[in-house]
Amino acid sequence: MTRPHTLVVRLDSAGDVLLAGPAVRMAAAGSRRVTLLAGPPGAGAARLLPGVDEVVVHEAPWVARDAPPVDPAECTALVDGLARRRIDRALVLTSYHQSPLPTALLLKLAGVAWVAADSEDYPGSLLDLRHHRAPGRHEAEAAMDLAADSGFVLPEGDGGGLATTPPPETAQLTGSDPYIVVHPGSSAPARAWSEQRAARAVAALAAAGHRVVVTGDRREKKLTSAVAGRHALDLGGRTGLRELAGVLARADAVLVGNTGPAHLAAAVGTPVVCLFAPVVPAERWAPFGVPHVLLGDQEAPCAGSRAVSCPVAGHPCLDAVEDADVLAAFDLLTAPHPRRTSTGTSLEART
Repeated sequence: MTRPHTLVVRLDSAGDVLLAGPAVRMAAAGSRRVTLLAGPPGAGAARLLPGVDEVVVHEAPWVARDAPPVDPAECTALVDGLARRRIDRALVLTSYHQSPLPTALLLKLAGVAWVAADSEDYPGSLLDLRHHRAPGRHEAEAAMDLAADSGFVLPEGDGGGLATTPPPETAQLTGSDPYIVVHPGSSAPARAWSEQRAARAVAALAAAGHRVVVTGDRREKKLTSAVAGRHALDLGGRTGLRELAGVLARADAVLVGNTGPAHLAAAVGTPVVCLFAPVVPAERWAPFGVPHVLLGDQEAPCAGSRAVSCPVAGHPCLDAVEDADVLAAFDLLTAPHPRRTSTGTSLEART
């Protein structure tokens, strides 16, 4: 029997796409070709995933944070483009709070014969497999559950963790001596420290003997410069996503909020000290498959709000984390024989 051409859909952020990686590899193991449909924020991450043959980009107005108006011409172009690719099966991956049905409708219009997704809403004829997500399931595990119930399995020897294609050599950026990374930025300000708080932590880490590298994209150069100060190497604006993967891969550990680079660090196998703002639940979004420590008050008033900007004065869930907590977390993750597991250790700061 001919193996199918499978479409995997993940239309939101880079971190979401990276969490889809194990499910993508499952699909690739049972398909002759895998196309990944991604939104603009996730397209770069999609191109890093093993098993992906082609990336198609579409900004979906039912997913994007600053949603564009519905454009019939763009929807028609997507349907026509997918129809030309003669896709046999599709897995529509969504977060627990999203609906797959707008995507499923377009896929059916494109002639995709078999579509699977998690859906609590009645799908009519839009889904051939209406899957129900297990309560509290991590995003990466939920995607693998859907792939498994669609008939796909992980390749032999694949442990089901996050992964990327091999990152480039980045010693020319970082130097060859050991280092840790602090990534202070986030696309959602609620999930990051204030600039002043991040700068204080970098100074404390440097004083404790760590060589610190500060990372950020070109839009964050002012932030990374202020956070690095005279205590750290500032790589703000000097790395694209592939280069950032290389910098993170060679770090001893990474300090980052619950944002895309936390999942990129996990994908390259680097332990994560995660400043986890509880605007989304840690059980679903914590770094996956690598040793990690969660810092932050998971019972703060913002918990479960999905807020982009902090709704509580003073950002207490994260800014109340003490330098001592940060240093202890790095000691735990960088010790020669640390006592930790792949599910991580949680340390909560008091507010």
